[in-house]
Amino acid sequence: MSFIPVLLCGGVGSRLWPLSREARPKQYLNLVGNQSMLQETLERLMGLDAAATVVVCNENHRFLVAQQLRDMGHEKTRIVLEPEGKNTAPAITLAALSALAEEEDPTLLILPADHYVGDCEALKASIREATTHADQGRFVTFGIQPRHPETGYGYIEVGEAISGATAILERFVEKPDAQTAAQYVDSGKFFWNSGMFVFRTSTLLEAFALHAPQVLNHCAEAVKNASEDGPFLRLDETEFAKAPEDSIDYAVMEKAEN
Repeated sequence: MSFIPVLLCGGVGSRLWPLSREARPKQYLNLVGNQSMLQETLERLMGLDAAATVVVCNENHRFLVAQQLRDMGHEKTRIVLEPEGKNTAPAITLAALSALAEEEDPTLLILPADHYVGDCEALKASIREATTHADQGRFVTFGIQPRHPETGYGYIEVGEAISGATAILERFVEKPDAQTAAQYVDSGKFFWNSGMFVFRTSTLLEAFALHAPQVLNHCAEAVKNASEDGPFLRLDETEFAKAPEDSIDYAVMEKAEN
């Protein structure tokens, strides 16, 4: 089953300062190879049944994003411009709404554009498996096997196995203290929360309508009144400014039962 990759390129360049700056956050830097992290994220999708990509980025980075996509031959990628950063809930909602212009109810693969992935084939296998569950109306997220107790990441707890490497997600948990993190790792039931997701667009929008309607309503109006400018989708700034700032985890995932 095909899917639309959604690359999240928000960020203010604070974590790797001074190498990463507000004008050029880390996803636009060549940190581990000859390509930027954004370009590597696109590259690792090669060989998958992926449709045209949607990129969500800050309006101030539009030319940087367009050039890096052009360098890879992705001139037709839709670039959604956020007038301001409002975390992942509005960003993903915007991508879902804009993707409806391409298909009636596409499956979306949400990828932060600043990840390093050492085993791309393992990720591809997981994505293929995830799309089968997303097609059944489920949200699917990807856990990372923890290598040590880490207090800087959120965790997910897994429960009953479904099939293959897929299991029911019991709960999201916030960044723990050192003792709790050690207990999580020792239990074998907790994984680092990767921030990557697969779901049908209808699954997401129904969840937002139920759990975070203000995000959905204002983002919908911002997209409805948006204008096309080449590859760029320029939102209605007044409507987008009304959308609450929130993460996808808080807004939807921690409340969803599927």
